[in-house]
Amino acid sequence: MKKNRKILLMTLLLFGSLLLFGCHKKQEPTAERKTVEEKEEAEGTEETKDDGHFHGKWIVDAEYAAGRVGAEDTIFVDSRGEKAAMMGTISGAIATTWQDWSEMSVGQGNAGYATYLPAEKMSEILGNLGLTKDKEIIIIGEAKEGWGDDARLLTQLLACGYTDVKIVDGGYAAMKEEGAATQLFASKPEPAEVTVDQVDTSKIVTTEELQEHYADYKILDVRSKEEYDGAVLYGEAKGGHLKGAIHFPYTSLFQEDGTLKSNTEIQKMLKDAGVEPGDKVAAYCTGGIRSAYMQVVLEMCGYETSYNYIESFWRWSVAGEVE
Repeated sequence: MKKNRKILLMTLLLFGSLLLFGCHKKQEPTAERKTVEEKEEAEGTEETKDDGHFHGKWIVDAEYAAGRVGAEDTIFVDSRGEKAAMMGTISGAIATTWQDWSEMSVGQGNAGYATYLPAEKMSEILGNLGLTKDKEIIIIGEAKEGWGDDARLLTQLLACGYTDVKIVDGGYAAMKEEGAATQLFASKPEPAEVTVDQVDTSKIVTTEELQEHYADYKILDVRSKEEYDGAVLYGEAKGGHLKGAIHFPYTSLFQEDGTLKSNTEIQKMLKDAGVEPGDKVAAYCTGGIRSAYMQVVLEMCGYETSYNYIESFWRWSVAGEVE
C-alpha cells in the first residue's frame, strides 16, 4: 500500500511539473542580437507605433544598446572622438570623428570641403578601425547636446555598403542612464581587411545641383535661430540663410531628456512647417553634420526624397546667394 501511495505521489508531482512548464511564458532575451528576419519584422511594424518614442530602422534605444555591450559580434563607435572618450565612453568602444572620414584638405569654404572621402581611402580608414561588414555597429553621440556626429558616421557607413549599423537614441548620456558599462579612454581598434567598392552619394545633394534645380527643393535650415538670422559663428564667409529656407532647428527633434520625439510628433512638426512626405527636401547646416542627422530622421519618417546638402553653409556662403 505504501509503495502504491509513493508511486501515485510521484506521478502527481511529475504531472504538476509538466503543467507548470507548459504554462510558463517564454521570455525573449533583450540582450541577444535579433536575427535578420526578426529585425525586418520589427522594422515593418515600427511605422505604426505611437508610444511617445521614436522608431526607425537605424535607431536603437539605450536598453538594447546597453545589452549589446561586450558582445563579440558588436562594435561600439564613439563619434565624439578620442578626446571626449578620455572622460568616459562605453566599455569596449573605439573612437573616431566625422572629420577623420571627410575631405578636410581643400580648405574651409572651398568646393568639396567636409564631403565624403573616396572608396579607396574609406577602405583604409574603416579597416584600421576594424569596422568589418559582418559586425553589428552601434554608434554613440551626444544627441541634443551634440552636432549629429553619430548620424554623419551612419550615413557614410551606409554609403560604403554597410547594412547592420545603428545610432543610439539619446546617445552616450542615455546609455549611462541605462546603466551600461563604461570606461575611461577609448579602446584600441583591432585592424581588419575592409574593402569598399564604391561610395553611394545618392542621399546627398551638391552645390551645383542645388543651384541648377533650386526651385525643385524644399530647403530646411537646421541650424540655430542665431545662425539663421545671420550670426557668423564658425568661420562662414558671410551670415544669413539660403533664400526661402524653412527654419527647422536640429535641436527641435529632441525631447527634454535628449531622446528623439515620436515619429508622429516630428511628422506633425514637418507638416506644420510646410514640408510633405512627397516633397524633395534638402537639409543643410554649417558643414553637413546636423543636416545628416536631419536627413536620416526625415527618411525614417517617410520622406524618401530627402537629401543632405553636404557642403552646406560653409560652401553656400561663398558660392551662393543668401538672405
